[in-house]
Amino acid sequence: MRPPRDPRGRAARFAGRRIYITGAASGIGRATAGLLAGEGATLALVDIDGAGLASVARETGGTAFVVDLASGEAIDASVAAAGGALGGLDGVINCAGLGEGTRLAGLEPSLWAHVLAINLSAPYRVCRAALAWFEREPRASIVNVASGEALLPSGAGAPAYAASKGGLISLTKALAADLAPRVRANVVCPGLADTAMTAGFLHGGDGSLAAAAIARYALRRAADPIEIAEAIAFLASDDASYVTGITLAADGGRSFH
Repeated sequence: MRPPRDPRGRAARFAGRRIYITGAASGIGRATAGLLAGEGATLALVDIDGAGLASVARETGGTAFVVDLASGEAIDASVAAAGGALGGLDGVINCAGLGEGTRLAGLEPSLWAHVLAINLSAPYRVCRAALAWFEREPRASIVNVASGEALLPSGAGAPAYAASKGGLISLTKALAADLAPRVRANVVCPGLADTAMTAGFLHGGDGSLAAAAIARYALRRAADPIEIAEAIAFLASDDASYVTGITLAADGGRSFH
């Protein structure tokens, strides 16, 4: 159970900010959208799940864009439309990701390419498209969401996923150098979070697989998505105005434990 948070004094932390969030229909992206909207942000909500996205748009007042992130052209069009609808952009949060657990022997080149397209090429394309809007602002921020698997693969079966997320860490560091001083770029590496994607693993069967996974974490539990969202929000906000190029492991201690 996550400890309670006191939101007093933070209601306007994102007032006036216009932020483009991918993966906003569920999980960590949805939690991040709700948190930022509650603190004053105006949001462009991006996902391939139109129904889920519509629900989040109603909850947050954000503008929904149904986008297939495997299409670079669709990404470019959505960023242009989002900037126009919101009157500019000064933040990008790339939460969307494709989990994939195929071992190398069965990892066909087409699957490898698709995982990298969603997890690595899409964030690159979003950030590149957003530059035209960032250049109009005095400051902007990028937060990419990688994975603890990029820091420490937990076992067999994730070469494409780990490689794509490891690449995202390196891309983010390169962006921090390339886009300074106006744009900050940081990356969050979540551990196991209790989301719809992991529900079957965490709560299904006899619990033995989940117990073995949780044992790798110093805090002995999965994260609530809002805990990861709060790490993302910190890096996206002016609270982190002197922070760029870092990799923040919000992983309950798995990467050192």
